[in-house]
Amino acid sequence: VFAKVFSQEALASYLPKIQQVIQDSLRVWGSNPEPINVYRESQRLSFTMAVRVLLGFHVSEEEMRHLFSTFQGKDYSDALDVLMDSAQENGTELSMQELKLIFAAFATTASASTSLIMQLLRHPGVLERLREELRSHGLLQNGRLLPEGQLRLDSITNLKYLDCVVKEVLRLFTPVSGGYRTAMQTFELDAFDPDRFSSERGEDREGRFHYLPFGGGVRSCLGKQLATLFLRILAIELAGTGRFELATRDFPRVVTVPVVHPVDGLRVKFYGLDSNQNEIIMAKSEQLLGATV
Repeated sequence: VFAKVFSQEALASYLPKIQQVIQDSLRVWGSNPEPINVYRESQRLSFTMAVRVLLGFHVSEEEMRHLFSTFQGKDYSDALDVLMDSAQENGTELSMQELKLIFAAFATTASASTSLIMQLLRHPGVLERLREELRSHGLLQNGRLLPEGQLRLDSITNLKYLDCVVKEVLRLFTPVSGGYRTAMQTFELDAFDPDRFSSERGEDREGRFHYLPFGGGVRSCLGKQLATLFLRILAIELAGTGRFELATRDFPRVVTVPVVHPVDGLRVKFYGLDSNQNEIIMAKSEQLLGATV
């Protein structure tokens, strides 16, 4: 069953729905005059994606806010009632496996999304390289992404630097931080460097279990292809539809329990792309904290 849920054909059908959910969220973030809590809003975003894309439920914005708040408040019985009622209205039944999908996507995808945004803020040069790649593939023109509906799975797959960035974020900030393995020797995690996953270096190909952001073997995450697609689309939208800046003096400390996340949630001010702006101007120094990117 899950092989079909996460097949290439299924992912292609999810793509426009995921993009729409992300675009709607970024519009809301950009319209907020105050900085947002990225981790909390990423939870809301990933929850919406799970309900609307994975489960295919058509719930109103008010019902979605109610669902999210009850999940956040751990009042799961109330939230499940709403989900089950929605399923019945759509002529289906909610299975335990589908519920597990919600919980899995809700926490870990929010963690990875927050880490992605934080690393793009820390490394504006990486964000600019993403924009250059989008331009070179014709996906970003005059500071604008292609019209809605024209982003395809094969065009995303061809974005090699984007793939490197997502892999590097997951290497340093794997959402589930416990690997439950014994290190055979002392080691340190290297600095953020997406090029380690380039075709020239290919450090993820050095060993079968050298790179395990989604676990390995029979315990590997079933939804890893969907999660990766979600992060790629989020990165594309962030690079092409606006600008954002750190709203605090310093980057927050990151904790690992229950999943990897910043202690303050990461306070960021998002701006919508100005209608007269043809190109997004980035700060030249990666050392400038709070630089608009």
